[in-house]
Amino acid sequence: MGAILIGVAFLNAVIEWYQERKSENTLAALLQMIPPKTHVIRERKLESVQSADVVVGDVLFLRMGDKVPADCYVFAATDLKVDNSSLTGESEPQEREPGNTMRNPFEATNLAFNGTLAVSGSAYAIVVRTGDGTVLGQIAGLTAGEEKAESPMSHEIARFVRIIASVALLTAVVFFATGMGLYNDFAFSINFAIGTFVAFVPEGLPATVTMLLTIAAKRMAAENVLVKDLQGVETLGAITCLATDKTGTLTRNQMMVTNLWTNGTMYAATRAHNDIGESISSGNITGVREILLTSTLCCSVKFDRSDVPIDKRQLLGDATESGLVRFAFSRLTGDFDEVQAQHTKVFEIPFNSANKWMLSVHKLTHDNGPLTLMMKGAPERVLRLCSTILYQDRIIPLTDAHRAEYEEMYQYMASQGHRVLAFAQLQLDGSAYPENFTFDKKRANYPETGYTFVGLASLEDPPKHGVREAIGRCRSAGIQVIMVTGDHPLTAEAIGRKINLMVGETRDGVAARTGQNVNDIGEDEYDAVVIHGESIADMSDADWDLVFRKPEVIFARTSPKNKLEIVTRAQALGHICGVTGDGVNDSPALKKADLGIAMNESGSDVSKEAASMILLDDNFATIVKGIEEGRLIFANLKKSIRYTVTHSIPEVIPQILYIIVPLPPMITSIMILVIDLGFEVLAALTYAWEPPESSNGLMKLPPRKPVTMRSIAMLRARALRHPPPPIDPHTGQPIKPSRISRALAAVKAPFTRVWWQDRLERPEGEILVDGELLSWSYLEAGVLSTISLIVVFFVVLNHHGISPRQARLMAKDTSQNYFNKDSPDYTYNGRIFTGDQQFYALNEARTGIMFSIYIMQVFNLFICKARFRLPFGKFMFRNVRTFYGFGAGLVLLLIVTYIPPLNTVFNSSYKSIPLYWLIA
Repeated sequence: MGAILIGVAFLNAVIEWYQERKSENTLAALLQMIPPKTHVIRERKLESVQSADVVVGDVLFLRMGDKVPADCYVFAATDLKVDNSSLTGESEPQEREPGNTMRNPFEATNLAFNGTLAVSGSAYAIVVRTGDGTVLGQIAGLTAGEEKAESPMSHEIARFVRIIASVALLTAVVFFATGMGLYNDFAFSINFAIGTFVAFVPEGLPATVTMLLTIAAKRMAAENVLVKDLQGVETLGAITCLATDKTGTLTRNQMMVTNLWTNGTMYAATRAHNDIGESISSGNITGVREILLTSTLCCSVKFDRSDVPIDKRQLLGDATESGLVRFAFSRLTGDFDEVQAQHTKVFEIPFNSANKWMLSVHKLTHDNGPLTLMMKGAPERVLRLCSTILYQDRIIPLTDAHRAEYEEMYQYMASQGHRVLAFAQLQLDGSAYPENFTFDKKRANYPETGYTFVGLASLEDPPKHGVREAIGRCRSAGIQVIMVTGDHPLTAEAIGRKINLMVGETRDGVAARTGQNVNDIGEDEYDAVVIHGESIADMSDADWDLVFRKPEVIFARTSPKNKLEIVTRAQALGHICGVTGDGVNDSPALKKADLGIAMNESGSDVSKEAASMILLDDNFATIVKGIEEGRLIFANLKKSIRYTVTHSIPEVIPQILYIIVPLPPMITSIMILVIDLGFEVLAALTYAWEPPESSNGLMKLPPRKPVTMRSIAMLRARALRHPPPPIDPHTGQPIKPSRISRALAAVKAPFTRVWWQDRLERPEGEILVDGELLSWSYLEAGVLSTISLIVVFFVVLNHHGISPRQARLMAKDTSQNYFNKDSPDYTYNGRIFTGDQQFYALNEARTGIMFSIYIMQVFNLFICKARFRLPFGKFMFRNVRTFYGFGAGLVLLLIVTYIPPLNTVFNSSYKSIPLYWLIA
């Protein structure tokens, strides 16, 4: 029997290990970001070496297509551009060259970072940091340093297992002592204690839970949710707060031009659009043509091919620029490819996070010369460089009236949830800038001010299909959805309102409606709040409490560091927090969250490794499907545990009667294993396919652990009872106690007030194993099943001529050891019972007990399906696998019973009469 239990534990561990085995660990993901080979100059020779062998001081030769193997200082470069998007989120390639005027290391023009990609040009650089010392290595270290939060279900199952194991162990010890006191027989008492322990512990429960989660994970994969951690299946259903990105998750990441404001006129890009403005009748309208040309020429978007029509080509580049290019080639007259060929680019300054604009010079002839400077970028930055404006078909000085009109148009576009770009041009004087003029970015020998403001263009990233409905379902389910975006607060708020994430008024909105001062608006007068990322660092604990009390929250202009802070603060209030992310910098937040959700299409390897779940289609609506699936698996797990635990009492009571009354051994340890690991597991697994009791009921229930004022108070009281460990002043890390200290603390804990306060504290919300479940399993269904098996046991013995009284007397007479094959004859009412007759009578009665438990559990299997209604109706029979489950259990029992060689192993009898099953 011990070998069987060890085998079961090993099998369960193997199943869980196999299902949770990760395709890559964080180190493997990092190694994929490091090229296998890199070029270095050593001893005046250019060599190709393993990237892992690069050391500080090596001189690297970087060229287009190389991944930078270490953080390095660029001292010579020829048109080198690097893609920093995996580190900073910057979509545009950044130039790298000797010299630097920036203070921010990420914006320094003479630094190239580990893991970034050289997309053009070449350079020589000196390695300054390698391995864990690089920026990428530090981020990976931060990810590894973030402890993964234990899932709610893991905590609850561990707690239940500790309780049930403690009760079983205590019961076994008590009855071992009782057996020794009554019979003074060590072998007898230890066997009895083991039987009691085995009966109390539901051996099949871990395997059942693991398999249910595994089956649910496979079902979620079909819904484009790839689960890496099995516990994440249920955690997704338990979340109370979901912090989600906007671009690509809530929206399609397909920018479309909606409005133009140029030459003093507002234009609507399409006739069907609801925005104000005139329709664009031609691409040659003054102002419109200038914006179209700038969108075409001043951009870094490339086509995947040139041998097919433009509308069939794939655009390679930033979504915003791609949207402008699509709009340009749909409106420009003439051949789009010829426009780019005729007006070649002679100079360019790419977009970067410092300037927030892109500048280029093209061969575009005008009255004063052959070259034209074009610019596009953030409106406030571009306007700052302009002194004139294209207005009513003339170029005139830029006045305050023009700025006021610009501000009005800008506010309107941003308030619609659009991304707004400004356009400017400057016709370069031919005498100062002839056609063969050599521009130099380092010397800045190009005009830096005095541009002509051409106009504004707004682009909309439409919400993905089903996002509005999904957010509505989250709201009805009591889940707080928080949008975390890098957009302008006005744009973020407008998008939030379009997708119904924000429907209430903000403080500014209430002030505008009522005509009051913003500071006079009380906290209870508004439900929505938009937080600027720059203000997060200055927020106090009280400020965070106020923010999370609001049902509608948006964080705008945020960084990955802000996202980690948001997750930490939400968890501090007791939220079970889910967070989405795709960049390397998102990985600490993904690992810190209760459930990190990485993006498959746009996500980095490191973010996918840090997350517990990967969204295969990058769609928010898919997350909501996963939430519903998570809630369903929790409900089904609870039903399965309710069903599985019920048979504990029918297994324990016979063990107690065996020694207290005493009675013949009604049930053996091997029979208990047949029940627990045989037909019970087969039947319990069918709950994995159990549908919800109503079609939309799960998403109308509140979270099972809602965050309330009481739960926050309990959490903070518990935190006060358990102060954090002291901090090492040298390392800044918590000082971990030794193993001996932890062991002594564990022994002393039950004798402290804090330990009992923690144990007796009533948890907020619904837990997996609660009093109602235990009451049904142990006191109601368990007792009924026990009565049934006792009746069956005595009826079968009576059929063989052994009354309950005689059975008791035979069991009490320990000197004769009845009910074995070699037992002495027993005479009752003139009838002689040989050892064989006693043995087979007892085994037939035991067989009746197994069938009694099986039949009672079949009815219990259907009863446990219903949590919110009476167990009657068609929904009870929708899961056809229920019939397969108890049918397979019946086949197993028949095999164990009616194949004679197995009778010896399992203490059953092939002579058992099915008529006795009806008693159950």
